[in-house]
Amino acid sequence: MAVPKRRTSKTRKRQRRAHDAITPPATGICPTCQSPTYPHRLCANCGSYRGETFVKMEKD
Repeated sequence: MAVPKRRTSKTRKRQRRAHDAITPPATGICPTCQSPTYPHRLCANCGSYRGETFVKMEKD
């Protein structure tokens, strides 16, 4: 079994983990209802994509 000869320093460990930070998901604005949406997905609020309605959503 491989065992490290030297202890990993704090700097080296933190440099290796520097890219592991969680980023928030990208969002856009629906051109129809102005609510935040995920890119390349139907709007969860109005059911439209790129200005065209694909799913009729029930109004509460």
